[in-house]
Amino acid sequence: MKRVTGIGGIFFKAKDPAALGAWYRDHLGLDVTDWGGAVFEWGGDGSQKGMTLWSAFKSDTTYLEPGTASFMVNFRVADLDALLAALRAEGCNVEARTDESEQGRFGWVIDPEGNKVELWEPPPGQ
Repeated sequence: MKRVTGIGGIFFKAKDPAALGAWYRDHLGLDVTDWGGAVFEWGGDGSQKGMTLWSAFKSDTTYLEPGTASFMVNFRVADLDALLAALRAEGCNVEARTDESEQGRFGWVIDPEGNKVELWEPPPGQ
């Protein structure tokens, strides 16, 4: 079974996400969008197309819980259900819930150091 196929995003806490986004826009050239993040598209003809997101969250966000770090990596996966089942069978700390939206399907696992890891299965064709 293919597990991780790429990095879907890098998410982290910031005291002032808008100001930090402006700094990354002004000094590193990121195209920070109205929703506060940047999208890096990759791939082309004959290869898997995709994107990687960069986004700062407010420092009081609960989205990264129960992880204890101020960041979360989102990994793109080919088959969320199969991977979550494999992780559970391997004794990993997998969150019971999953989520689905127009962006795809999401699940989470907590690594041995308390970091929340988001697993993302994009919608078909992405």
